[in-house]
Amino acid sequence: MNNSASTLIIPVETQVREMDAKILLSCVAAERGFPVIMGSRAFIHYQVASFPRGVYLAKSLRTLSIRMFKILRQLGHEIVAWDEEGLLRWPDAEYYRQRLSPITLGQTAHLFAWGADNARVFRDYPGYHGAPIHITGNPRIDLMRPELREYYQPQVAALRERYGDFVLVNTNFGLVNHFYSDLGYLKKAAESKVPGTAHPYDEGKGRHKLSLFNYFQEMVPSLCAAVSDHTVVLRPHPSENQAVWKKIGERCRNLRVINEGNIIPWLMAAKAVVANGCTSLVESAVLDMPAVAYQPVTSEEFDDDWANSLSHRVFSVDELCLTIRAMVAGELGPLDFPLRRKILDQHIAALDGPLAADRMVAVLEAAGYNKKQPPAVSISDYLRGWLNNKVRTRKKRRNMRRPGHRNNIAFHDHRFPAISVEEIMERIGRLGRLLNRFERIRVEQHSRHIFSIRSRAVNERPVSV
Repeated sequence: MNNSASTLIIPVETQVREMDAKILLSCVAAERGFPVIMGSRAFIHYQVASFPRGVYLAKSLRTLSIRMFKILRQLGHEIVAWDEEGLLRWPDAEYYRQRLSPITLGQTAHLFAWGADNARVFRDYPGYHGAPIHITGNPRIDLMRPELREYYQPQVAALRERYGDFVLVNTNFGLVNHFYSDLGYLKKAAESKVPGTAHPYDEGKGRHKLSLFNYFQEMVPSLCAAVSDHTVVLRPHPSENQAVWKKIGERCRNLRVINEGNIIPWLMAAKAVVANGCTSLVESAVLDMPAVAYQPVTSEEFDDDWANSLSHRVFSVDELCLTIRAMVAGELGPLDFPLRRKILDQHIAALDGPLAADRMVAVLEAAGYNKKQPPAVSISDYLRGWLNNKVRTRKKRRNMRRPGHRNNIAFHDHRFPAISVEEIMERIGRLGRLLNRFERIRVEQHSRHIFSIRSRAVNERPVSV
């Protein structure tokens, strides 16, 4: 490991969605000489003033990040970023309003894009300041490539052993059915409960999402009856309140409402997948799994159409049940590969060739971060950053004790449950065996919810786990 290399700081917000991909990225970076700090986004922010000057990998560029970005820069860290939500997004104008800020973009040294479409959106943003945009893909997709799918086979086998042949229903209604009802912004917009005046697009999108939410509730019992000799697993989005789905489960004997682990093994284990306009349809297409876009109500303005276009589209409960029965019986598979690939190539890079994780680390190396830290800031800037972070941390920790707050510790632990060094090392071992890499990677507990990942020296004994 190069002792003068920048520390790569990798925050994780939603563990079941991001953690495996960021373990892969951490290993690739550590293998190339970067010291890595990875863990809970909230807890990394609390402690960021204690880390060596390095490169912070931001997962979003929203207005909400302005204060944290300022603190990071005052402390001497540089920022590179992707948008975790940039793959499936709202129309350009609404995406810019919701997800980008000229101030956060102005603080960013490099941007990583999911694919050509994401790169175009960055370039066309009126507040874009010229930071280099690199079409690298995203390590989340790396784990779905044929050479790495075996990584999830232990979980796939366990799911099939537990549930047999099952149908997976994936929901994505957090904005109208949030874990905390007060945070369901689109629901409040649709019901005219937003303080002041809600944006017209939010009102319309909220009404559309609420309509889909209601249709899905009506559909689930019919689907359960149509495949009564199979289990139906309903997997709510991590930000969703599961109560409404569990209530339906009380009257459907073959319905299980579960939100455990990464979505990929669930998709691989299922006989068929049902969703609407969410990432699971994209992931199913990459994984060559049969999937159905259930569209009981449609809207040119509000549907996430390109995700739906990767799957068999159905527009009624009867059509859905017929299609799912055909998939369960093995009579219908995924949409034809050439059609799926033509659509995917517009939006996702690194579906083959070098991994997205390798491409991202290559960008960091080309920028010289593997040889030196970012330049030191002035003492006055550092002290301002240190003080601002202390004040912010004190406020956030108070909010962790407030029931119903978005920073509440229960919501944090729901999105980032405890994970041990041994569990992370086991995952690295599986990745390493598939790629014939990472033999020298070691993990240490840095602090609560935060881990240090590095490559051990040649003469350093490995840690047994």
